[in-house]
Amino acid sequence: MASPAQRHMMRVSAQEAAQRENSALRHASGYELVLMRLAGDMRTLKGVHSFERKAEIKRGMLPEYAPWVSGVLAEGRGAQDAVLMTVMVWKLDANDIAGALEIARYALKYGLAMPSHLNRPTGYFLAEDVAIAAERLHTAGEPVAVSLLLETMALTESADMPDKVRAKLHKITGLVLRDEGAALQALEHLKRAMQLDRLAGVKKDIERLERVIKVASEPATETAPAPKPKERAKPKTAKRAKTSAKSAASTRKPTSATARR
Repeated sequence: MASPAQRHMMRVSAQEAAQRENSALRHASGYELVLMRLAGDMRTLKGVHSFERKAEIKRGMLPEYAPWVSGVLAEGRGAQDAVLMTVMVWKLDANDIAGALEIARYALKYGLAMPSHLNRPTGYFLAEDVAIAAERLHTAGEPVAVSLLLETMALTESADMPDKVRAKLHKITGLVLRDEGAALQALEHLKRAMQLDRLAGVKKDIERLERVIKVASEPATETAPAPKPKERAKPKTAKRAKTSAKSAASTRKPTSATARR
């Protein structure tokens, strides 16, 4: 692990080396030292077959390169830098999308090339590997900042890449937006993924979202008030009893008069 003094010297060396606009850095001693460290770390990684284990090891290695990266980003003028670009790759392998984009902004601004073994232009690589990292996080149930995915789209908008790669980025963006409840925006990205790649695997997601949006847009139907219960008719027993009593009394009177006569 580098000491504070070594980290400071690394940052200063990075600033000095990166100011050599459009020039190779192989004659910069500070750069050579960092390259030597990088070569040793890459040999360590080469002996590991598990991608998951490699990602863990890279997470542990990345802090050692932080002074170099911050120095280049602060004072750099666009010199090609294998250390910087390798760190960007490692950050995506370690699911650090935000950290990778910090480097990507600089790399795309100055047209830095990817390390030769990757065989992809920088914009192509960025779109694909940001999508892959976001998919890993999403599948694991970890949060993905949709703002980073949208920024990646903006940074790589003019980059040439296979349609399937761009579709992959739209797909994960749509899924993250869907999970955040932004159904309309999610549908837009999923449909774009389908346009770019009919085998993107978003057909069912699109259908479900369209149903959700349709239900949400339908006006709520008012429920009619429940009818009031009818009042029960009062019993007529008492009235009938009174009527019967009157009838009986009127019947009895003539009988009494006759008996007196």
